[in-house]
Amino acid sequence: MKVKTAKAEKAAKAPKSPRVTTSELNVKKAAARLLNVKLVSTEIAYVQRSLGASATQDQLDERVVAVRSMPWSAIMLPE
Repeated sequence: MKVKTAKAEKAAKAPKSPRVTTSELNVKKAAARLLNVKLVSTEIAYVQRSLGASATQDQLDERVVAVRSMPWSAIMLPE
């Protein structure tokens, strides 16, 4: 007989958010849905770099909104 721990019960109850790829198209779609302006290629590249290959939709949305208020020095890669 297995004994369930509190951590296992919590993990079983919490629904997992589906992960989406952080492709350029998905980032552009999120920006179109959340913002009134399009992201430039540098901002899209930053979102992809910071999130990796995949992320939850909530993480993608948060990063897209945040990137518009960030200074360029934080977004650009140093040469």
